[in-house]
Amino acid sequence: MPFQLFDTATRQVRELDLVHPGRVSVYHCGLTVQGPPHIGHIRKEVVFDVLRRWLEHSGLEVTIVANVTDIDDKILAKGVEQERPWFAVAYENERALHAAYEVLGCVPPTYEPRATGVVPEMIEMMQTLIERGHAYAAEDGSGDVYFDVRSWPSYGELSNQKIDDMQAAEDAPPEGKRDARDFALWKGHKEGDPESASWPTPWGRGRPGWHLECSAMAAKYLGHEFDIHGGGLDLRFPHHENELAQSSAAGQKFARNWMHNAMLNLSGSKMSKSVGNTLLVSEVVKRVRPIDLRYYLAASHYRSIVEFSEESLSEAATAFARIEGFVRRAAELVGPGELGSPSPEFAAAMDDDLSVPAALAALQAVIADGNKVIGSGDTSSLVGILAAVRGMLDVLGLDPLASTWDRGGDDAAYAQVIDSLVGGLLEQRQEARANKDFAAADRVRDQLSAAGIDIEDTPQGARWSVKGD
Repeated sequence: MPFQLFDTATRQVRELDLVHPGRVSVYHCGLTVQGPPHIGHIRKEVVFDVLRRWLEHSGLEVTIVANVTDIDDKILAKGVEQERPWFAVAYENERALHAAYEVLGCVPPTYEPRATGVVPEMIEMMQTLIERGHAYAAEDGSGDVYFDVRSWPSYGELSNQKIDDMQAAEDAPPEGKRDARDFALWKGHKEGDPESASWPTPWGRGRPGWHLECSAMAAKYLGHEFDIHGGGLDLRFPHHENELAQSSAAGQKFARNWMHNAMLNLSGSKMSKSVGNTLLVSEVVKRVRPIDLRYYLAASHYRSIVEFSEESLSEAATAFARIEGFVRRAAELVGPGELGSPSPEFAAAMDDDLSVPAALAALQAVIADGNKVIGSGDTSSLVGILAAVRGMLDVLGLDPLASTWDRGGDDAAYAQVIDSLVGGLLEQRQEARANKDFAAADRVRDQLSAAGIDIEDTPQGARWSVKGD
């Protein structure tokens, strides 16, 4: 069946109707780089990486634009707090974001514009909105420019709200606004602000508002109409609502489909930067293998809330270990082979609103068949089964034999040394069993178990794995 996606705007799962047949254009809101990414941020990156992989596997040409918000009130505040230039704070955290992309196997965006790089386009867009009667400069001479929400009758359509039911916009004080709900397109330069954080405009020096940034970047890199706009569900209002309003009011068709992933919660609350350092991506991957963390973030349906706990993370690692165990056992028997085509059931699940849980169930069914083949000792059909399994895992970015995860270097060298040492002990155990010295064989097994090594006796000989892997 054709690919279908839940559209937040219409609240329906519907076929993806492309602006240009055969090509998919996607904009998803990237990080405001006031701090390094935590695993709540990176869930969105994994979700859109899986989307991209599946669409490309389906034969479509995909363009992904994910912005970096590198100018923001919070970034300026961090600069003051850390006694550093605001742009140094932004750049350091942008590099941390790129490191998180890499460690979790996310393909970098096609384009990754910074907000500070499209200021001319923002000024032009504000001029258009003012000329059309949808924006105004504050009369107090502050240099602020606001979007007039009551001038746009459709305002609230994305989040299904009425203007009179909305609270005041919190992005700027109400002074200078015609309506407290009007939101800032531009913030005039204030005393004490760094001069480097302002640009000249017809209304005075200042810096862009958050919402205007994304509208300008999306239009510059994808045009006035594109296929999918996405991000975390917390961005639907006010951020995406405001983007839609200002872009539409400026005469653009904007996004055809809206895709929002649900939150990763901690103790029932949305994960935020206030949770501390323990859930930063850079910290979690010190105690959890990156491929296990990716599996944890990808395994749930993207529209399902994930309640984070160390226990659930451990359970995910155990579940993936069974998948990885089959791949490695099969590869030992028949070689790694090539990537094959996913099963029809897997493809149907992915085409149905990117249903990864159903796709994983289809994957497990193929692995079950593969384990039966291994158990039978007749491996003639194992090559095709392994190819299909690796093809499905590749779509999810989880193929353990891919170069993404098998990076070589020190890890590979250590693995080779450990394999050699454990292999020698297993040979001693096998000799002891052959001589019926079962006490000696058990001592070897106990020694390995104390070192965190599990032994599995198979028709092809003893296999070892690290406990929990």
